[in-house]
Amino acid sequence: MPNTVPTPKVAASSRAILAGVPFRRLLGVRLTSQIADGWFQAGLAGSLLFNPDRQSSPVAIAAGFAILLLPYSLLGPYVGVLLDRWDRRASLSTANLARAAMVLPAAALLWSGAQGIGFAVCALIVIAINRFFLAGLSAALPHVVEERKLVPANALASTLGTICYSVGLFTAASVVALHVVGTDRHGYGVIAATASLGYLASGLLARRFFRRDELGPHAHERATSKISEAVVQVFRGMISGARHLAERRKALRIMALQSAYRFLYGVLTLAVLLLYSRYFGHAADRAEQVSGAATSMGQLGLVVLSGAAGAALAAVITPLAVRWWDARRWLSGVVAAVGVVVLVFGLPFVAPLLLVAVFLVNVASQSMKIIVDATIQRECLDEYRGRIFSVNDTAFNLCFVTGLFTAAVTLPPNGKSALGLIITATAFVLLAAWYWFATAARPAAPAAQA
Repeated sequence: MPNTVPTPKVAASSRAILAGVPFRRLLGVRLTSQIADGWFQAGLAGSLLFNPDRQSSPVAIAAGFAILLLPYSLLGPYVGVLLDRWDRRASLSTANLARAAMVLPAAALLWSGAQGIGFAVCALIVIAINRFFLAGLSAALPHVVEERKLVPANALASTLGTICYSVGLFTAASVVALHVVGTDRHGYGVIAATASLGYLASGLLARRFFRRDELGPHAHERATSKISEAVVQVFRGMISGARHLAERRKALRIMALQSAYRFLYGVLTLAVLLLYSRYFGHAADRAEQVSGAATSMGQLGLVVLSGAAGAALAAVITPLAVRWWDARRWLSGVVAAVGVVVLVFGLPFVAPLLLVAVFLVNVASQSMKIIVDATIQRECLDEYRGRIFSVNDTAFNLCFVTGLFTAAVTLPPNGKSALGLIITATAFVLLAAWYWFATAARPAAPAAQA
């Protein structure tokens, strides 16, 4: 496979992009919101994983992740129907002001311990609105940067957004580890409620920084067809996009590789969460449980930072690695290497070694995402790319959630399973071998005899 990772030109460097005031303002709206995402989701995850009064089952933890992730995939292709009709400045502002309001009842239910259907609905609404918000940011980006800078601007915004989300998770974990708030439902309710401030700030910044119609769509560009007709068209577009993908074997294979990888990544994710919450911090005494939960929450914050650092390193080394070798060799190598990393740093079941494993696994994960995105852009026709990215996004998250549920029903409650780790590591190596042979160049058929 040829070099599919474009190297941005000097003129489109990060410094040149950040020089634009409108882009910086839109970036500020995004980053403020994504820090709040980290706070809100830390409150949810902490209640599920680190509350000594409520030991959630592994299946319940997997279900919690499904609530957080599936709206991104299921609603993603359809949010454009509304974004193409409404002023995006108003959409961005209203979306986060609505989230600021919806966080409060969710946090109150978290505080009270009433985490039933009402809590699930509130949390689902907050997360689902985020899909709308992020899609609105993407749609608004061409209005604040030049066309030639769109690709690096999108990469910069996405990377900084991920970092700020990780900072939100880490700061939330830190206040628990430092005993600023407790590890009971009250403490996690406070953390979740704090997100309301970030969403409020983001919504007000969007309204303050931009004029009406400045982020599009302009009046003559707005869709005028019925919403029901547009939804049907989106569904049909997804089907046609999947058919186009079936004809692009290189893109199809690399997306299959990423989907299978995400399944195994989901297994590892739940294993790590269970180890930090149920194995490393386990204690029989109530007081020791509270102290252990705080310590484990702090350690999980380091896990988040290790993963973010791995993703950042991947953004630097992937273009160089693909230039030195090629994408086929690099992808096959890093996926196989993940299998080795899982065995070497995972089998001892020691917390510091797991931090190293998380860092290295996330280097591979982000490197794969970069190459997959670039391959889709290169192999698929422009008129189908948006739909194929939607298909890829759906497969990406569905396979991850499936991996979480697989781990939930196969791993012990504390996540420690040498056999499970060996099977998962072997699966990574077999996956790398499949991709290597599936993408091998086929010899040309001999010419027919005259």
